[in-house]
Amino acid sequence: MTTTASHQTTALRLAAAGVPVLPLRRGKLPFGNCPTCARNACGGRPNMKVAGACGCTAPCHAWAAATTDPDVIASPAWASAWQRAAAVAYHPGGAGLTVVDLDDPAAIAWARATLPVTRTVATTRGEHWIYRGTMPSANAVRLGVDIKSLAGYARWLGGGTGATAPLRDSVRALAVKEPPAPRRAPQSLTGPLGGRGGACPHRTPTYLERGVSMAVQRITEAHGGVHATAYRTFLAVLSTHGRCGCLTDAHVGRLFAAAQAKGESPRHCTDAWTNALTTLGL
Repeated sequence: MTTTASHQTTALRLAAAGVPVLPLRRGKLPFGNCPTCARNACGGRPNMKVAGACGCTAPCHAWAAATTDPDVIASPAWASAWQRAAAVAYHPGGAGLTVVDLDDPAAIAWARATLPVTRTVATTRGEHWIYRGTMPSANAVRLGVDIKSLAGYARWLGGGTGATAPLRDSVRALAVKEPPAPRRAPQSLTGPLGGRGGACPHRTPTYLERGVSMAVQRITEAHGGVHATAYRTFLAVLSTHGRCGCLTDAHVGRLFAAAQAKGESPRHCTDAWTNALTTLGL
């Protein structure tokens, strides 16, 4: 049996057991998007964080291409990928699982002293600890430790040993990072603006309200790439109002609420806001 046939056979067996699979190329990487899906121009798969309408038959969009459909796995559109495949991967979240990827002996020692005992699978450099249940994926939750679940993939390296334990709060807590408090724009001028003797030219309810409302609308109407949209909108707001002290916590809260309603996490909102402040030197 050739390597290609072996990978495809493994994929079909896993799919029959309800595990969504995809091919990986050398370097443990998914295959690149086809020209139609390049740079996510198609909008992405419907099961991605920002839902899209892509119905591409090729294995595009990495983990989001994982499937249990044997007709797709054996389709001509996937054939070239299987011919070049170096491994089979699966989407843990799609199988109702979470993988704690331990990358080295130090990470393994930490897990043995800290995490609930569960099924383990040996990897090239460390181990996968597999739990029953799903959670957000997160990289580098600590040195040598990644979480692969709802938005990620893991190499299939066999069934492993031990019983699969339910996902506990101690594992979920690994992906929770307390966001820093949002930075407020400076509340005092460093010099006069607009020839008004230091008086803020924006400090009128109508002007400021219109600007914030337009920013909220821009985020609300975003059809994809909400993080990039939030960053660009925060940058625009801060470039206008960031140096004069107009913005209050209430204004920042409205912007964050709009971004979170589109699927952005509080931490990513804070990151985008902080990056905008840094870009403008505030």
